[in-house]
Amino acid sequence: MGNNTDKAAYGSPGKQAFDIVFNDEYIIVLNKVAKLLVHPSPKKEKYTLTSLLKDKIKAAVYPCHRLDRETTGLIIYARDKGMQRKLMDEFRKGLVKKKYIAFVKGRMKKARGSLSGYILDADGVRFREKPKMARANYHVLKAFRHFSVIELTPLTGRTNQLRIQLAKHGNPILGERRYAFRRDFKVDFKRLALHACFLSFIHPVSKQRVDLETDLAQDMREFLKKLIAH
Repeated sequence: MGNNTDKAAYGSPGKQAFDIVFNDEYIIVLNKVAKLLVHPSPKKEKYTLTSLLKDKIKAAVYPCHRLDRETTGLIIYARDKGMQRKLMDEFRKGLVKKKYIAFVKGRMKKARGSLSGYILDADGVRFREKPKMARANYHVLKAFRHFSVIELTPLTGRTNQLRIQLAKHGNPILGERRYAFRRDFKVDFKRLALHACFLSFIHPVSKQRVDLETDLAQDMREFLKKLIAH
């Protein structure tokens, strides 16, 4: 199996939409930019991550999980539906490991801890679904006066899990507009400050574990750099 990286993928003129960080004949893993949907919404956006990747490689691709429009970082695509089913089954069985970096309001109560409880996202409320148990671990990387930088490891895969759990904990993610109000923050970030930094899965063909990591998104790096400089 071959593996290569590619940093020449563009979504719209002059704008880089993603980097390819893993690529073989079965799977592609991307590092996604912010402000880009994985799937088209009812608004039928012209550009989505899936359509841009399809245009780039001139072949069908199938996302195996999701990232919010504003979330940056790693996402897995399969090159056929059979591979998609196998990878999605890994997610269901908890075999895929993910880590995120988030900027959150205030300071966490503990340097290391866990978030657990029953949650329901906005769509679940609308369709009267039952709350589901969500679990995640976290540890604080750096604490500032009005916000903290934390690493999160979700142990379950609920929709908007980390956003809901952190908001309920009193530490919503900077830029959060669905589960918190803008007036709640003393520090402003232009988007949801959440980055999928690490991904580990078992390759369905080679049976080898694949570990992938990406640097913090550029806007998050620049935000910290300016803060530290002052």
